[in-house]
Amino acid sequence: MERDVESILVSEEEIKQICKQLGEQITRDYEGKNLLVVSVLKGAVVFMGDLLREIKCHCLIDFLSVSSYSGTKTTGVVKFKKDLDIDPDGMDILIVEDILDSGITLSYLKGVLMGRNANSIKICTLLDKPANRKADIKADYIGKVIPDAFVIGYGLDYDEKYRNLPYIGILKPSVYEEKGE
Repeated sequence: MERDVESILVSEEEIKQICKQLGEQITRDYEGKNLLVVSVLKGAVVFMGDLLREIKCHCLIDFLSVSSYSGTKTTGVVKFKKDLDIDPDGMDILIVEDILDSGITLSYLKGVLMGRNANSIKICTLLDKPANRKADIKADYIGKVIPDAFVIGYGLDYDEKYRNLPYIGILKPSVYEEKGE
């Protein structure tokens, strides 16, 4: 698994620091509000777990599962796989995402949740990759802006692999080029 990593982009220590800083800011911003933290499965679940430990105000958590990717490329079509269990009506929603890339998925989600009478919706992303943005959307909380590279680890995958790496690395192109992606 490690041999497929070209280089480490975000170390374990840097991830811990990012979670701490974002958690402190979110705590200040949402104190006294009706916070619902929503993780986008599967990639964001690792980040959400660490981030939640740094948020020091009351919150509820829930999960969504959507996809607009096939391999390394976005299809442009968002598929809903799992919806929320908690009614977002009147909630201050914080969508937690692993990476804001094309923006198609998050733009779609934000529109759907606003249509369900959420009080507010903000986005927290561990990684922001603006080079590939196709939708007009920005995150409210950003851990780190990264270059245009295919990243894995800390929840991010390629072909459902590498999610368990404790850091974020750049996947060697030879790994996905073998499959013709």
